[in-house]
Amino acid sequence: MAKLKQQIKITALYCRLSRDDEYSGDSVSIQTQKTLLGQFSKERGFTNCEYFVDDGYSGTNYNRPDFQRMLNLVEDGQVGIVIVKDLSRLGRDYLQTGFYTEVVFPEHNVRFIAINDNVDSAAGDNEFAPFKNIINEMLSLRRDHYIAAPAERV
Repeated sequence: MAKLKQQIKITALYCRLSRDDEYSGDSVSIQTQKTLLGQFSKERGFTNCEYFVDDGYSGTNYNRPDFQRMLNLVEDGQVGIVIVKDLSRLGRDYLQTGFYTEVVFPEHNVRFIAINDNVDSAAGDNEFAPFKNIINEMLSLRRDHYIAAPAERV
């Protein structure tokens, strides 16, 4: 029985909320993300679910504590599926997000699902995912521009 439990891979439910996202309201709150991810996993029969939560971290920074903890488990072969609300929760840097979804996860046989973006690596490549990642990066750059002090804006 102990061996069987060790063989069951983790379904990683990843949530992220930056301070900037807080202004968007409850639609991106950590609790809302957890509810969505938990319900999605339950409806599809995914087991051994574990939440990974980075609250207060920008999507342009991939040195987030729980993201790094999740990546370590991915690299150790302990994760079978990574599920996020949408691609922007994984990150807002086009190249870095693509590196994880198109290189790291496939190299470790990890299925990747972004619920609201209709991305599921088990269904094959999603032609719109790279464009969505570019838009997510552009939005973060635009937000950074408007958050800067008025004297710094051009």
